[in-house]
Amino acid sequence: MKVLVSDPIAEQGIEILKKDVVVDIATGLEPSELIKRIGNYEALIVRSETQVTKEVINAGKKLKIIGRAGVGVDNIDVNAATERGIIVVNAPEGNTISAAEHTIAMMMSMSRNIPQANASLKGKKWDRKKFMGVEVRGKMLGVVGLGRIGSEVAKRALGMEMVILAYDPFISAERAKDLGVELTTVEDIVRRADYITVHTPLTKETKDLISTKEFAIMKKGVRLINCARGGIINEEALAKAIKDGIVGGAAIDVFTKEPPFDNPLIELDCVIMTPHLGASTEEAQINVAVTVAEQVVNALKGLPVKNAINMPYVKAEVMQIIEPYFPLAEKMGKLGTQLIGNYETIEISYCGEIADHNVAPVTLAVLKGLLEPMLGAGVNYVNAPTIAKERKLKVTESKSKTVVGYPSQISIKLKRKGEERIISGTVIGKEPRIVQLDEYLIDVIPSGFMIVTRIEDRPNIIGPCCMILGKNKINIAGMQVGRIKAGGEAIMVLNVDCEVDSGILDEIKKVNGIIDAKLVIL
Repeated sequence: MKVLVSDPIAEQGIEILKKDVVVDIATGLEPSELIKRIGNYEALIVRSETQVTKEVINAGKKLKIIGRAGVGVDNIDVNAATERGIIVVNAPEGNTISAAEHTIAMMMSMSRNIPQANASLKGKKWDRKKFMGVEVRGKMLGVVGLGRIGSEVAKRALGMEMVILAYDPFISAERAKDLGVELTTVEDIVRRADYITVHTPLTKETKDLISTKEFAIMKKGVRLINCARGGIINEEALAKAIKDGIVGGAAIDVFTKEPPFDNPLIELDCVIMTPHLGASTEEAQINVAVTVAEQVVNALKGLPVKNAINMPYVKAEVMQIIEPYFPLAEKMGKLGTQLIGNYETIEISYCGEIADHNVAPVTLAVLKGLLEPMLGAGVNYVNAPTIAKERKLKVTESKSKTVVGYPSQISIKLKRKGEERIISGTVIGKEPRIVQLDEYLIDVIPSGFMIVTRIEDRPNIIGPCCMILGKNKINIAGMQVGRIKAGGEAIMVLNVDCEVDSGILDEIKKVNGIIDAKLVIL
């Protein structure tokens, strides 16, 4: 077996590889050269520099696994790899402590003006009064996102006697209590916090999560830290808030465009900027190299891998039967999360013919779908159960050979105090279908963009909704209505061809007879 390492990784990872495989190190390859060479290798290991495009993947006729020595896989065409049956793995835990420590370091440097004071003193100036700082003890820190890194930041801040406010839609009250934080909303954090740090993936929901509207209600003198992803805090709005005297300082490690030489923040003295150093420690680079090397070796030996981004290994005879249920399970999970948001209990049940088989991989797909909308691409089939456990989510799985409406059916019941949602689905041919939402029987293809509405079952509701969409040039691809009895409540699901912005959705909600409407993105 041969492995190509096309980006620099720590020597400790190379040594692990050399025990079992032939290793060729060729960094800085041009795309055309990589395409010429990749056909000779069973595995490829990269960091962020190498672009693993569909052309590269298709040229890798022997490829079994692609390893990313780091977290993000934006430089890898995961869909193309999946189509070819190539495993893609990463090392999501390797830089957790490094990123958390960098966040704390940035907060302390900002609080005590350390970079500015250092530059002043080296310029032969002794100006102690100019660099008066503040203590963090007793201050309120708002942590947006309590994943691995956010939780580690919270632990360290508690050690410095800070008061922690936190927002995370997937953290239970029990988990928050264990961490010693007060669970609240982004708006409440923005209003109350002395410091705000963000630790979420960059998604449509988190892009510009903190922008002009949020700055308008912040405490005067608030300080912000972003060591997560550029774009979560709107940089133009932050620069204006600093100039307007709302924000007292900022410490930014990540940017919408890197390097950020044209960024308005670079001109502001009270902003500390570092060149994406969150994972740049010797320990982190060793950790990610070792993790990815171990996974590559395991995959080439036919053993399970730890952090598969795409489909985990399943025996061929089992895969042939359950494969159509993977996209169904993921979409059901994504639908459930977007409908209910926070939840505490997940009950997954399998009925009919599918219950005769090992459905554990399908359960992983459900969990991945449930967790991914808010946590991003770092959630995969392997780590989803661990993440659910960390967040104190109670997961149960049951099987019954009794046929309920269809030869095989999957149901998910999500519960939180005083509320539960039920989603059931099946596969017809090879096409996933949602066949039940709560108590309503429907027949919906889960795809793209869906508007899920609760309505009064009476005339002149569906038409006005469709007219609003038509007026805004949004094409309707499908429509289903489910009801229990005439004249009661019903559910209407509209499949549309593009995203519906909040203004249009608000207009739909104002239609007489519409009880609620949500946009779901699958």
